[in-house]
Amino acid sequence: MMSQKIVIVDYSMGNLNSVQKKLIQLNANGVISSDPTVIAQADKLILPGVGHFEKAVEIMHQKGLWDVLNKSVLIDKKPILGICLGMQLMAKFSEEGNVNGFGWINATVVRFQVQDTLKFKIPHMGWNQIEIKKESSLMKGLTNQSEFYFVHSYHVKTDDKTVVLNETTYETNFVSAFERENIFGVQYHPEKSHDSGKLLLNNFLEI
Repeated sequence: MMSQKIVIVDYSMGNLNSVQKKLIQLNANGVISSDPTVIAQADKLILPGVGHFEKAVEIMHQKGLWDVLNKSVLIDKKPILGICLGMQLMAKFSEEGNVNGFGWINATVVRFQVQDTLKFKIPHMGWNQIEIKKESSLMKGLTNQSEFYFVHSYHVKTDDKTVVLNETTYETNFVSAFERENIFGVQYHPEKSHDSGKLLLNNFLEI
């Protein structure tokens, strides 16, 4: 685990330092970088993110990150973990700015629509449980009672049940994690989720 090079992709929109800090606690070599050459040399990638989908896409194109990430993920098949906005960027399209994402997962990103706005505030913020929908090495040691920390106003929607890894209930069910081959996305923040988050990140390092 020590020898793998994990690159945390810096596109100016994420909790980069808290992700790096968690990796250091797990004795992993986590490098924060926006350099396409460094990203191309990574063994694994983490795509964190907080903020606006359209802005993120714009910055990635400006920094020359779009093509190198596509190549790393689709051709070189490097394991990648998208966190929060990082997960959403893996989808085909987002209502937030009405722009296309990477399209690695057949999904769209939609704004939360809640009926009971007093009980269910948007953004969905705080601790919530996951329901594990399929077996995955990312979920090793985690259960349906595992709690993670969320902060988001948009969520992923997909008709492809084969990619759904977790669901979470916030008035209605939504996809809180997906997985397809080397591509992993979680809507919650493992870097802020104490033991459960640490376990998940450690599982990713061992994939």
